[in-house]
Amino acid sequence: MKFVDEVQIRVDAGDGGNGCVSFRREKYIPNGGPDGGDGGDGGDVYLVADENLNTLIDYRFERFHAAERGENGQSANCTGRRGKDKILRVPVGTRATDEDTGELLGDLTSHDQKLLVAKGGFHGLGNTRFKSSVNRAPRQKSNGTPGEVRTLRLELLLLADVGMLGLPNAGKSTFIRAVSAARPKVADYPFTTLVPNLGVVRGENSRSFVIADIPGLIEGAAEGAGLGIRFLKHLERCRVLIHLVDICPVDGSDPAENAVTIVRELEKYSPELAGKPRWLVFNKMDLILEEEAQEVMDRVKAALNHEGPVYAITAISKEGTKKVCYDILDLLDTMPRQLAEDARDAIEKVEFKWDDYHKNQLAKAEADALAASKAFDDGLDDDDWDDEDDDGVEVIYVRD
Repeated sequence: MKFVDEVQIRVDAGDGGNGCVSFRREKYIPNGGPDGGDGGDGGDVYLVADENLNTLIDYRFERFHAAERGENGQSANCTGRRGKDKILRVPVGTRATDEDTGELLGDLTSHDQKLLVAKGGFHGLGNTRFKSSVNRAPRQKSNGTPGEVRTLRLELLLLADVGMLGLPNAGKSTFIRAVSAARPKVADYPFTTLVPNLGVVRGENSRSFVIADIPGLIEGAAEGAGLGIRFLKHLERCRVLIHLVDICPVDGSDPAENAVTIVRELEKYSPELAGKPRWLVFNKMDLILEEEAQEVMDRVKAALNHEGPVYAITAISKEGTKKVCYDILDLLDTMPRQLAEDARDAIEKVEFKWDDYHKNQLAKAEADALAASKAFDDGLDDDDWDDEDDDGVEVIYVRD
């Protein structure tokens, strides 16, 4: 299945149903009064995380999603049925952003997590809501409000503990094959890896971590060279980065310059990502003499001003890979899992424009009733009922 990690969709929440104007007309029941019911609320639109999904490709072809409208109110004080919610299932790790405002709506990081992205409209009020002691036959009602309409940008960010960086053909896919059961494609040409790959590394005592392999970076990636930097976002949730350096490039390039290129492109993309713990791992140690290898390693460390852990491995034969994995497990045990800064902001409640609408509607109805009562005290007729109207409801006027 094709890997799609970013899509744009439109979601329409359901409109609220309209209120009803109706009067009770039954034999032997004089002065039946109003009995118009309220409409139903519009359906909401939710995103739900599903661990069985791993791509957003379904939303590439189906971009418009709408919840159901609430039904109108009916006589006999019958309230309209609420509209059905629209549930959109997305992979775990999906981030939802409002394309028009840039507002981060939420980050779905666990299975079955639910996120409200568009709120349905509030129901309209029936004429029963507007009756008062001086307006016993109201013909007022209110219509339901429109549901929210949003254009969303959905981004899939892989949930990995460790992310791998490096030039094409540095051996990233070979490394992930050596330490996990993942089987990404490996070949002797650049950009063999075109989409991110995940692998689970298992250690002793049931300890494990998830490692992500992304397509290689080249100089100018920030300007769109190669595959660009579109896949670097998948490293935002990683707690540790592994910078894999080919100690003996087949093209004869300088490993120190190659390493500096990767760090430079990383800093252009995100200073925060560049500030994560980064381990330096030299690969293909079997292709060079030990003395020469040490000299190259010293030059690379000096060029990067690197003070973190340094390892020398041969991924194809798994030499040195076990120590790297065990040391990572020990480090992760001491590092709490944290969401990206945007994800922490998303924990705060998202405001929706119709949250307090019903309070305003009821307050308005009470204000209208108070105004009608005041008008009656002033000798004005404000019962919204004409003398020539004859709809089966008797209106009695009381004089002081």
